[in-house]
Amino acid sequence: MTTTAARPAQRLRRTPSVTRRLLTQELRLIARDPFTLVFTLAFPIVAMLVVGGAFGSKPAHGFPLNPSHWYIASYFTVMIGATGLVLLPVHIASYRERGVLRRFVAAGFPRWSFALAELTLGLLAIAIAGAALLIVATPVYGVPAVQDPIRVAAAMIAGSLAFVGLGVLLGTLLPSARAAQAIGLLLYFPSLLLGVGGPPTFVMPPGLRALAENLPLALVNQAIRDPWLGLGDGTVPLLIVTAIAVIATVLAVRRSRL
Repeated sequence: MTTTAARPAQRLRRTPSVTRRLLTQELRLIARDPFTLVFTLAFPIVAMLVVGGAFGSKPAHGFPLNPSHWYIASYFTVMIGATGLVLLPVHIASYRERGVLRRFVAAGFPRWSFALAELTLGLLAIAIAGAALLIVATPVYGVPAVQDPIRVAAAMIAGSLAFVGLGVLLGTLLPSARAAQAIGLLLYFPSLLLGVGGPPTFVMPPGLRALAENLPLALVNQAIRDPWLGLGDGTVPLLIVTAIAVIATVLAVRRSRL
């Protein structure tokens, strides 16, 4: 009786430890991948510096405030998109392609360990990339004051969960790392150029503006940028992004169970 009752408790105690070891190994593998580092760190930061500098630091060209601050807030969202649409799908699809997931099953990893590790990996990557962007932006343009910290934090969490969930889901659906890279970039660059990091939507024709403002990454951007810069409360996009986050996370966890 004692031995039988102790087994579930032992498994519960082991699961966090196993997941932690798996996550540590995942971080080491990601850090050794130059493609990953470029798309989650270097490219968005360089693009933010170039685009922010192109429009200057005084309200002009239709911007309601400092254009560089507009793009600092927007490129935080770019980090979320890069992680969810490029980093995670390629990483997970390469695992499936090489049969790594089957080895995890054979090694007896807990059923939920891989899902938890990948979701945590995505959130950590966004946090590190976002912090790096703000550190670089501070001496160059200055970081804009956050006007509504609670709403901004909620939007960052919801947006990160939404795209991390989408990234894990894509990685489990696509057959190879090459396919994941192609599909991820195909989804990433239109979102980057139209809805977040390119020209502001208020200079676009009405039809293109309607498309750009309703892309999933653009909704995350509105939910973060508007309360950050005091341009609005971002309630509607936040609710939509939260719904996407719930659905994407549930589907991702179901698909990535060992």
